[in-house]
Amino acid sequence: MSSHKDRLAAHRDVAVNRRARHDYFIEETVEAGLVLTGSEVKSLRAGKAQLKDSHARIQRGEAWLFNTHISEYGPAAQFGHDPTRARKLLLHRREIDRLAGKVKERGLTLVPLRIYFKHGRAKVELGLGRGKKLYDKRAAIKERETRREMDRARKR
Repeated sequence: MSSHKDRLAAHRDVAVNRRARHDYFIEETVEAGLVLTGSEVKSLRAGKAQLKDSHARIQRGEAWLFNTHISEYGPAAQFGHDPTRARKLLLHRREIDRLAGKVKERGLTLVPLRIYFKHGRAKVELGLGRGKKLYDKRAAIKERETRREMDRARKR
Protein backbone atom coordinates (compact mmCIF):
# COMPACT_ATOMS: atom_id res chain seq x y z
CA MET A 1 0.00 0.00 0.00
CA SER A 2 1.53 3.30 -1.05
CA SER A 3 1.26 6.43 1.01
CA HIS A 4 -0.01 9.81 -0.16
CA LYS A 5 3.55 11.15 -0.22
CA ASP A 6 4.65 8.33 -2.58
CA ARG A 7 1.82 9.11 -5.00
CA LEU A 8 2.77 12.79 -5.09
CA ALA A 9 6.41 11.93 -5.80
CA ALA A 10 5.35 9.52 -8.55
CA HIS A 11 4.73 12.36 -11.05
CA ARG A 12 7.54 14.81 -10.27
CA ASP A 13 8.21 17.14 -13.20
CA VAL A 14 11.86 17.42 -14.16
CA ALA A 15 11.48 19.88 -17.05
CA VAL A 16 8.49 21.70 -18.53
CA ASN A 17 8.36 23.25 -21.99
CA ARG A 18 6.50 26.50 -21.27
CA ARG A 19 6.88 27.82 -24.81
CA ALA A 20 5.08 24.82 -26.32
CA ARG A 21 1.58 25.94 -25.37
CA HIS A 22 2.45 29.49 -26.43
CA ASP A 23 3.72 28.45 -29.87
CA TYR A 24 1.33 25.56 -30.62
CA PHE A 25 -2.32 24.57 -30.29
CA ILE A 26 -1.91 21.21 -28.50
CA GLU A 27 -4.58 18.86 -29.84
CA GLU A 28 -3.59 15.61 -28.13
CA THR A 29 -0.98 14.32 -25.66
CA VAL A 30 0.86 11.00 -25.52
CA GLU A 31 3.14 9.54 -22.85
CA ALA A 32 6.38 7.91 -24.01
CA GLY A 33 9.28 6.27 -22.25
CA LEU A 34 12.87 7.44 -22.78
CA VAL A 35 15.96 5.34 -23.52
CA LEU A 36 18.68 6.91 -21.34
CA THR A 37 22.17 6.16 -20.05
CA GLY A 38 22.84 5.95 -16.31
CA SER A 39 24.43 9.39 -16.07
CA GLU A 40 21.43 10.91 -17.89
CA VAL A 41 19.03 9.42 -15.34
CA LYS A 42 21.14 10.80 -12.47
CA SER A 43 21.16 14.21 -14.12
CA LEU A 44 17.38 14.13 -14.64
CA ARG A 45 16.85 13.22 -10.99
CA ALA A 46 18.92 16.30 -10.13
CA GLY A 47 16.58 18.36 -12.36
CA LYS A 48 19.21 19.25 -14.97
CA ALA A 49 17.18 19.19 -18.19
CA GLN A 50 15.82 21.71 -20.69
CA LEU A 51 13.17 21.21 -23.35
CA LYS A 52 13.75 24.56 -25.07
CA ASP A 53 13.95 24.11 -28.88
CA SER A 54 13.43 20.35 -28.58
CA HIS A 55 11.16 18.31 -30.84
CA ALA A 56 10.28 14.71 -31.64
CA ARG A 57 10.32 13.01 -35.03
CA ILE A 58 9.44 9.62 -36.39
CA GLN A 59 12.22 8.17 -38.53
CA ARG A 60 12.28 4.68 -40.05
CA GLY A 61 9.44 3.52 -37.82
CA GLU A 62 11.00 4.73 -34.56
CA ALA A 63 10.24 7.81 -32.48
CA TRP A 64 13.18 10.06 -31.53
CA LEU A 65 13.60 13.10 -29.30
CA PHE A 66 15.97 15.79 -30.62
CA ASN A 67 17.70 18.82 -29.05
CA THR A 68 16.67 18.00 -25.49
CA HIS A 69 19.48 19.20 -23.25
CA ILE A 70 20.29 16.89 -20.32
CA SER A 71 23.38 18.27 -18.58
CA GLU A 72 26.30 16.01 -17.76
CA TYR A 73 26.24 14.51 -14.29
CA GLY A 74 29.35 15.76 -12.46
CA PRO A 75 30.41 12.59 -10.56
CA ALA A 76 29.99 10.50 -13.75
CA ALA A 77 31.82 12.95 -16.04
CA GLN A 78 34.41 10.34 -17.10
CA PHE A 79 31.61 8.18 -18.54
CA GLY A 80 29.73 11.28 -19.64
CA HIS A 81 27.13 11.64 -22.38
CA ASP A 82 26.50 14.15 -25.15
CA PRO A 83 24.00 16.61 -23.59
CA THR A 84 21.93 17.12 -26.76
CA ARG A 85 22.12 13.67 -28.37
CA ALA A 86 19.06 12.15 -30.05
CA ARG A 87 17.19 9.89 -27.62
CA LYS A 88 14.90 7.05 -28.60
CA LEU A 89 11.30 7.20 -27.39
CA LEU A 90 9.46 4.07 -26.31
CA LEU A 91 5.99 3.78 -27.79
CA HIS A 92 3.84 0.91 -29.02
CA ARG A 93 3.99 0.23 -32.76
CA ARG A 94 0.36 1.26 -33.32
CA GLU A 95 0.95 4.53 -31.44
CA ILE A 96 3.98 5.31 -33.60
CA ASP A 97 2.02 4.52 -36.78
CA ARG A 98 -0.94 6.64 -35.66
CA LEU A 99 1.28 9.61 -34.75
CA ALA A 100 3.25 9.31 -38.00
CA GLY A 101 -0.02 9.38 -39.96
CA LYS A 102 -1.26 12.50 -38.18
CA VAL A 103 2.06 14.30 -38.56
CA LYS A 104 2.26 13.45 -42.26
CA GLU A 105 -1.37 13.97 -43.29
CA ARG A 106 -2.44 16.93 -41.12
CA GLY A 107 0.82 18.84 -40.80
CA LEU A 108 1.07 18.53 -37.03
CA THR A 109 4.29 18.66 -35.00
CA LEU A 110 5.38 16.40 -32.12
CA VAL A 111 6.37 18.73 -29.29
CA PRO A 112 7.73 17.52 -25.94
CA LEU A 113 5.69 19.21 -23.20
CA ARG A 114 7.40 17.89 -20.08
CA ILE A 115 9.80 15.26 -18.73
CA TYR A 116 8.86 13.59 -15.47
CA PHE A 117 9.33 10.43 -13.43
CA LYS A 118 6.49 7.97 -13.11
CA HIS A 119 7.04 4.98 -10.81
CA GLY A 120 10.82 5.47 -11.08
CA ARG A 121 10.89 5.60 -14.89
CA ALA A 122 11.67 8.70 -16.94
CA LYS A 123 8.77 9.66 -19.21
CA VAL A 124 8.18 12.42 -21.72
CA GLU A 125 4.76 13.88 -22.49
CA LEU A 126 4.47 14.60 -26.21
CA GLY A 127 1.88 16.92 -27.64
CA LEU A 128 0.53 16.85 -31.18
CA GLY A 129 0.59 20.54 -31.95
CA ARG A 130 -0.45 22.83 -34.76
CA GLY A 131 1.74 25.92 -35.02
CA LYS A 132 0.17 29.23 -33.98
CA LYS A 133 0.38 32.24 -36.23
CA LEU A 134 1.43 35.60 -34.80
CA TYR A 135 -2.17 36.85 -34.63
CA ASP A 136 -3.17 33.71 -32.66
CA LYS A 137 -0.46 34.47 -30.10
CA ARG A 138 -1.61 38.09 -29.83
CA ALA A 139 -5.21 36.95 -29.27
CA ALA A 140 -4.09 34.54 -26.54
CA ILE A 141 -2.10 37.27 -24.79
CA LYS A 142 -5.03 39.69 -25.00
CA GLU A 143 -7.42 37.06 -23.59
CA ARG A 144 -5.03 36.30 -20.72
CA GLU A 145 -4.72 40.02 -19.87
CA THR A 146 -8.50 40.57 -19.89
CA ARG A 147 -8.92 37.56 -17.60
CA ARG A 148 -6.34 39.06 -15.21
CA GLU A 149 -8.13 42.40 -15.26
CA MET A 150 -11.44 40.72 -14.41
CA ASP A 151 -9.84 38.78 -11.55
CA ARG A 152 -8.34 41.99 -10.16
CA ALA A 153 -11.71 43.75 -10.39
CA ARG A 154 -13.41 40.85 -8.58
CA LYS A 155 -10.86 40.99 -5.75
CA ARG A 156 -11.52 44.69 -5.21
